[in-house]
Amino acid sequence: MALKIGDLANATGTKVQTIRYYEEIGLLPPPARTEGNFRTYDKGTLRRLSFIRRSRGLGFSLDRVRELLGLADHRDWSCTAVETIAREHRKAIERKIADLSALDHELAQIIEKCGHGTVAECGILEALSPS
Repeated sequence: MALKIGDLANATGTKVQTIRYYEEIGLLPPPARTEGNFRTYDKGTLRRLSFIRRSRGLGFSLDRVRELLGLADHRDWSCTAVETIAREHRKAIERKIADLSALDHELAQIIEKCGHGTVAECGILEALSPS
């Protein structure tokens, strides 16, 4: 099964420019070419791009995706390294959630300062202004 770049893009929900970029940085292998020099892709590339999209959707950086792809290419290896990458990523997400929660709490306190009067007496603007 040979897919054109547009078909691959549609099948994975990826922009054509992104597919070309992934090829350029080596996340996807160089595609086969037709006699007319059009790119063609096989099921392996479709699976690989789907893996990349899912990993990116979970927030993994391109460097981490590259590591995961490298590990996935060695199916008989221990998955300890994969688990370590996933655990580290989860810890980073937990830190971001804690930071966002703190921001949410602070913003809620600032919003409570609104006196519903004029802008000149706005408690929110006062709270945002430097002392």
